[in-house]
Amino acid sequence: MRILLAEDDQRLGKLIDHMLKREGHEVDWVQRGDDAYHYAKASHYDLFILDWMMPVMDGVTLCRQLRQDGFQCPILMLTAKDAVEDRVQGLDAGADDYLVKPFASAELMARLRALSRRSKVPLQEEIVQVADLVLNRNRHSVTRGGEEITLTSREFALLDLLVQNKGQVLPREMIMERVWGFDADVTDNTLDAYIRLLRKKIEPPGAAKLIHNIRGVGYTLEE
Repeated sequence: MRILLAEDDQRLGKLIDHMLKREGHEVDWVQRGDDAYHYAKASHYDLFILDWMMPVMDGVTLCRQLRQDGFQCPILMLTAKDAVEDRVQGLDAGADDYLVKPFASAELMARLRALSRRSKVPLQEEIVQVADLVLNRNRHSVTRGGEEITLTSREFALLDLLVQNKGQVLPREMIMERVWGFDADVTDNTLDAYIRLLRKKIEPPGAAKLIHNIRGVGYTLEE
């Protein structure tokens, strides 16, 4: 699964991130509620793990906002609050399950498996089109003008991020964290090199340019 983990405790966050990746899941870990919300809006996730107490936006507020925005994937709430009224508040906000700290790693993984099985959200083909460029996330395919384009997994992730945020300028730092990971040792030169490779593949001679460099900020994709 592709999981968004929002946990501001460094030690616990690293532990959960390591456990999930060891099980083969793809994880984005953020430490603030508002960052989690921006990540959720910018990409697709199969499951959210939200800590109750986080800076700027707490987990309950974030959970409620995600549900109001139409997010249907399972949400697991993590918290040290174990009173009945606290659990009720979290569940009423839209959480599907509730795990009280401290917890055993085996229980966390079992809860995630259960949520994955219980999810009633059907797998839909997520097709996004910009001009004559068509990206199909489920098939992991890209075409332009009807011609299929072969991309590496990293190039696809980069294009996917730009397409999902078409018309918006994405800062370099956000792109690198989102595509390579929070702790990856990635430089501006690496990002620029991938952008050049991507442009060669999706912007053949004579085709309109889609990826634009915003000097001193980052990149945007627009018709």
